[in-house]
Amino acid sequence: QVQLVESGGGLVQAGGSLKLSCALSGGTFRQYSMGWFRQAPGKERELLSGISRSGGNTYYSDSVKGRFIISRDNAKNTMYLQMNSLKPEDTAVYYCAANSGTMWYPSSVYDYWGQGTQVTISS
Repeated sequence: QVQLVESGGGLVQAGGSLKLSCALSGGTFRQYSMGWFRQAPGKERELLSGISRSGGNTYYSDSVKGRFIISRDNAKNTMYLQMNSLKPEDTAVYYCAANSGTMWYPSSVYDYWGQGTQVTISS
């Protein structure tokens, strides 16, 4: 019943910015902790950031800390990932996920996943 749809991916030059969105339908958005993941060619899926149901608690991986900002708007049933100072190594497929529990990792704790959106950073 619950579906997640990512949007906002594209091609951006190194040093630029991009904002991803993740819309949830078929469920009560505020009941889910949310996370952003990415998967680059030849690498396993990586947890980038997580946000609690209220938005009061956030997590960032070392790869993106200080550059990316996670947020959510429960009135719009949408989560966002503002990506700044983008680097070629940020190139990957980005996924959002919903978690009915309280843990942000491992990826197996997430109940629902989006289809992914491609982000490509040129040097």
